[in-house]
Amino acid sequence: MSESPGTTATAAPPPERHPAEGTPEAAASALHAPTAGRSWRALLEPLVIVLVGAGWLLYVENSDLDSIESRSLAPGYVAQKTWEHIELTVVSTLLVLVIAIPLGILLSRRWARPATPAVLVVANIGQSAPSIGMVVLLAVLWGVGFWTAIVALVAYGVLPALRNTMVGLQQVDPTLTDAGRGIGMSPLAVLGRVELPLAVPVILAGIRTTLILMVGTAAIASFISGGGLGDLVTTGVTTQRTPVLLTGCVLMALLALLIDWIGGIATRLLSPKGL
Repeated sequence: MSESPGTTATAAPPPERHPAEGTPEAAASALHAPTAGRSWRALLEPLVIVLVGAGWLLYVENSDLDSIESRSLAPGYVAQKTWEHIELTVVSTLLVLVIAIPLGILLSRRWARPATPAVLVVANIGQSAPSIGMVVLLAVLWGVGFWTAIVALVAYGVLPALRNTMVGLQQVDPTLTDAGRGIGMSPLAVLGRVELPLAVPVILAGIRTTLILMVGTAAIASFISGGGLGDLVTTGVTTQRTPVLLTGCVLMALLALLIDWIGGIATRLLSPKGL
């Protein structure tokens, strides 16, 4: 078909090409997709936790409380016990990490592996012994108070962090460490640049487990005047005041859920990209 004089032929634009599902182009498109929806979903859980806690406290405050319940559920007293519980959890977890992670790295070295069974037996004492019996025994030896409760919590929480650190380092592919040594890296460089980055997800899972254990076990601090939300639970049991008992239990459960959410966010942020 001939063109009329004075007209110029223009090429039609190529049809828009959409990357097929499963292709590298589709993967790249998904990688750069907006994350606003996922961000809102991530913030939904802590918002629900805070709203449930505030709603429960408002319900209790507007209930028909007697004098004992009113004193035990005063906003200032509840806030103080919640903060004490957070202190018990954070301090004990930090001490667990200071002990468990370096020890796990040490035991993952080939020359230190013969000592692993003996160390695990000692670390397992906290998990196998009843937590209340351990905290009472420590109180008899060292007296009551905050730091005695911390020692009991550390003994209870060492094993998960220690075990996960060892497993995370031991499951690193030996060919990768051999490749690092083959290009002239020192053993310390291989540990810091190859082994630890690959073991981070497993180590973070152990830390997250330790945090949740600390939140639940910190209630035993009330038996030795260590503070925390366990004081509300023991007060509710001894005085037979159900609102006080339920408030302590509800706040501990919500605090555990909130810390688990924080642990999940930290795991996603700190894990090396691509793992």
